[in-house]
Parts: sequence; structure tokens; C-alpha cells
Amino acid sequence: MNDDEWLAERFEEKRSQLRGVAYRMLGSGAEADDAVQEAWLRLNRAGADGIDNLGGWLTTVVSRICLDQLQARRVRHERSLEEAPPALSVVDPEREALLADSVGVALLVVLETLTPAERLTFVLHDLFAVPFEDIAPIVDRTPVAARQLASRARRRVQGRTAVAEPDQVAQREVIEAFLAAAREGDFEALLEVLDPEVVVRTDLGGVTRAIRGAASAANGALAAAAASVPSAHLALVNGTVGFVVAPAGRLERVIRFTIEAGTILEIDIVTEPARLEKLELAVLAD
Repeated sequence: MNDDEWLAERFEEKRSQLRGVAYRMLGSGAEADDAVQEAWLRLNRAGADGIDNLGGWLTTVVSRICLDQLQARRVRHERSLEEAPPALSVVDPEREALLADSVGVALLVVLETLTPAERLTFVLHDLFAVPFEDIAPIVDRTPVAARQLASRARRRVQGRTAVAEPDQVAQREVIEAFLAAAREGDFEALLEVLDPEVVVRTDLGGVTRAIRGAASAANGALAAAAASVPSAHLALVNGTVGFVVAPAGRLERVIRFTIEAGTILEIDIVTEPARLEKLELAVLAD
């Protein structure tokens, strides 16, 4: 076996773990594959000379690639549906869904709300047992600061699933009825849970647009149902029941409701990354 074959074999031994790190960091199977492939290209160019711990070196490289992508994503607002650039890789929706199920949609949704440094620190330390001493240089922090990042992330992630409190049960029933009506294309059932003067607000490109009236709101829900409802998950949004839309666990939007006496008075659709990051989310257990 020559050196190139030996290096390729050692890399393949690490591929599964590297992909696990990248997927939890990026929330996309295609992007995870790209990050792992980029790590291989860098290793192939550099060679293994001088690398005492190949697994640690590769984990560091993949982590830095993912961190760069997360930071670039925040700058470009890639999570904005209207502004998202074309994907660089072909996405297999069924495979993405299986990956999300294996990791846990609730976990992926909450990871999306963390800062890039929080997400990387939590994933590496809590999910893959990487020491803070090794994480610190990746996020340009001291080990103590990296530990604090992980602690802050952990507090948010630990609440990723929840059971509705008694005073939230009625809210949940209304929202489940709303989702069921949208899923089934039942216009009349939507009208039953919407106040006649319901207001729907949507942030698009930094501008909030509003429509008023049950008929307009019901038509909007039906139009969005095909794309959104299959990926909708009930959640506590700042302590009240709403839902998140997260295809394969990637948070795209949060829908908040104002409910009174079993009727929806207001619907707020949040898509802007800066606003999403400020929301406290906990995906509700079925």
C-alpha cells in the first residue's frame, strides 16, 4: 500500500464521524458532504507528515469549514426564503428527512437558533466529547470562554422538547385545528378558528407586511400549506404555543399566534434570521 492509499483508508475510517459533526453543525446532508470533501482535499494537499492525531486534525478542519459556512450564512441571510441562493449540491429530500430523524428534529431546530460559536462548541463538546482545550482555538476563545459558550448553548438545548402546561392546552387545540384544516384544504374549518378581523403579519426582507380578515388569512394558509405544513412542528415560542417550519430540521420560519376564547386574533410569521435568533423555542412533544 502506497502513502496515498494509506491516507485515503485512514480518512474513510473517520468519514462517518466527520459527517456527523458537519451535519449537526450545518443541518444539511449536502452541505455536510461538501465540508467533509473539502477536508479530504486539504488533507490530500497537506499530507499526513507532522500530524500526530489525524482524527483531531480532521475534526478541527471540518469544524472550521462549518464555522465559516455558518458565519457566511448569517451575513447573507441564507435562511431567508426569498433571498436564498441556489444550493451548491443536489439535495435528496428523503435522505435529508432520514438524517433529521436520526438526529432529532427538535435538536436541529434549537441548534439553528444558536450563534455559530455556541453551536460548534456544543456539538463538539456535548455530542462528540472534544475537550474545550481543543475547541478553544477553533472559536478563537480561551478554554474557559469556550466552556461558557457550551454552557449557554446547553441551557437552551435542554429545553428543546416540552409538554404544554395546562393553560397552554387550549392554545394547542386551536393551533392543531388550524394546522389540520390547512393540511386538509378545508377553507370553512379555517374560518371557524380565525377571528373575522384576524391580522396576519409577515416579515419579508426587513419589511413587515400585513393582511386583515379571515378570508384572506385562510386563503394564505391554504396557499402555504403544501410547502409549510408537512414541515411544521408544534412549539412553545417565548412561552406560548405556536409552530416552527423546519424542513429536515432546518429552521425556516416561526409562526406565533395571539388567541382569545378559542379564536385566533393575530398571526405573526417570522422569517428574518435576526428575529429568529431572539426567540426562545421548545418543540412540543407529540
